[in-house]
Amino acid sequence: MSPVAAPSDRRFRRAHVKPGRKRGRVAAVAKPALKAFALVALSIYAIYRGGSVVTHAGVLQIDDIVVRGNGRLSNGEVLALLGPLRGENIVMADLDAWRRRLMTSPWVRDAAFRRSLPSKIEVTVTERQPIAIGRISGELYLVDDRASVIDLYGPQYRDLDLPIVDGLTALESGGTMLDEGRAELAARLIASLQEDVAIAAQLSQVDVADVHNAKVILNDDPAVVFVGRERFLARIRTYLQVAAALRQRVPDIDYVDLRFDDRIYVRPAKGNR
Repeated sequence: MSPVAAPSDRRFRRAHVKPGRKRGRVAAVAKPALKAFALVALSIYAIYRGGSVVTHAGVLQIDDIVVRGNGRLSNGEVLALLGPLRGENIVMADLDAWRRRLMTSPWVRDAAFRRSLPSKIEVTVTERQPIAIGRISGELYLVDDRASVIDLYGPQYRDLDLPIVDGLTALESGGTMLDEGRAELAARLIASLQEDVAIAAQLSQVDVADVHNAKVILNDDPAVVFVGRERFLARIRTYLQVAAALRQRVPDIDYVDLRFDDRIYVRPAKGNR
C-alpha cells in the first residue's frame, strides 16, 4: 500500500507565528510603578518618622529664654508672660503668637524672637519711652511720645523727672478717653523742646485742653505761656529772652501770649491790672 502524502501548506511556518506581547508590556510598566510607589511610601514614612523624632526630641525642648533690651520692664515680668513657652519644642513653637502675647504689656512697643538651637529663645524688647505724666480723671499716668498710657504713675517711677500734661481727654467722654488731637499736640510740643536740653529741663506743665493753643508753665515761673500749635521751641526761647524785662513792667503776670510772632501780649494777674 502506497503511503499517502499529506499536502503541505507552504504558507504555514512556525517561525512566522509571533507570541502575544500584552502581558509583557503590563509587567514592564508595573515594575517601575511599583518601585516608584515604594520609594514614595518610604519617603513619606521617613518624613513622618523624622517629624515625630523632631517633635518629641527632648534636646529640642526650650529650656532657656534670654531677654534683652528691657529697662523698666524686668526680666521677671517678661518671663511671666512667656512662662508657658519653656518646655515647648523649639522647632514647632509659634513665635508669632508668643510675640503677640508679649505685646500686650503696655511697656512693650515692639519685640523680636529668635530661635537658637538646640533649646534657647532670644527675645529682644523695645520699650515705650515715657515723656510726660498725664493727669487723667484725677490720676497720674506715664505717657509715651504718642501720648499713649504706659502705666499708673507711682513711687517706682519717682526717678523720672517729667512734665505734667493736662487736658488730654475729651470733655464729651466724661474725661476718661484720650483725645487723639490733644495727645498729638502734647507729644509734638514736648518732642520739639527736647531739641534744647536746657529748655526741656525747665518744662514743668503742659495744658492741651484747647487743641488750637497749647499752654506751658516753666519751673519757678507762675506765668502761663501760650505757644499755639507750632514753633514751640522758638516761642519759648523768645519768652526766656524777654521774661526779665516783662517782670520789670508787670511783676505779677497771669499769662503771656506768644502766638503772634511779631508781638507779645501780657495779661497781669488779678489785682494788678
